[in-house]
Parts: sequence; structure tokens; C-alpha cells
Amino acid sequence: MADPRERSDRFELIAACEAETLAGFANKILEEDPPLSVRQEPRPQLLMQQVREPVERRPFNLGEVLVTPAEVKLADAHGFAMAPGKAERAALSGAIVDAAVAGGHELTPTIVEKLKETDARKREQRRKEWAESKHTAVEFNTMEDQQ
Repeated sequence: MADPRERSDRFELIAACEAETLAGFANKILEEDPPLSVRQEPRPQLLMQQVREPVERRPFNLGEVLVTPAEVKLADAHGFAMAPGKAERAALSGAIVDAAVAGGHELTPTIVEKLKETDARKREQRRKEWAESKHTAVEFNTMEDQQ
């Protein structure tokens, strides 16, 4: 299970979280008018997606994906988020949320709980998709297997 208090896990959970949820948290955080500086404006860009091929486990570039990164400094905490697709609002909101959790903002327990819920929903959705698709698996025989 992903731990929203761990930064690398939090990045994944923020990327999977709904944009409206992130924006709601960001708005609440900014209501207090904390010092905020945007270090990287949210601008869509292409990012090379690298995967490992299953036989020899060598990495290769699968293709480019569209993402929107953003980076902020909120008070003394740094925040970063990368949202899939063209999603400037989600990326900036996610970076603010990341900085708030990193800085121990008073909303941190609420944010962490919501990110845990997002993780649970994501895991359940993957479980259901696997259950639906595992019956369509195809097994291949090769000449080498028939010796």
C-alpha cells in the first residue's frame, strides 16, 4: 500500500487524484495567504516513457507521453507534481498539496486520508480490471517446448 507521507508514493497518488479534489485542497491551503512562489510554471510537455522488456529485462523507450509538471515553494517547503495529459490546474494544485504535506500543514491529515482513499480506489479498480481480463489470456506454445 502506498504511503502518502513518503514523497515518491505521494507523487503517484497526487497524479492519480482527481483535479477537483487537488484544487479544493490547494484553495484551502492558499486561503491563509502563505508565501508561495511558482518555481516551474505548469506547461504541458512530452516525456519519454521507458519500460523494461520482459525477456532480457533491458530498458527501451516505449514512446512519448504528454504530462504537465509544476513546482512550487510554499513557505519553506518545496512541492512538485506531474499530472498526466494537458492538466495545468491539476499539476499546480498537486504541487501545492505536495508542499503542504512536506511542510506539515494543518490539512496534512485530511490530505493524507484522501490520498489513501485514492490509492484504495485505484487498487480496487486494477483488481476488477484484472479479474475481467484474466479469462482472455492466451498461452503460446513454441517449437522449443515440444522436444
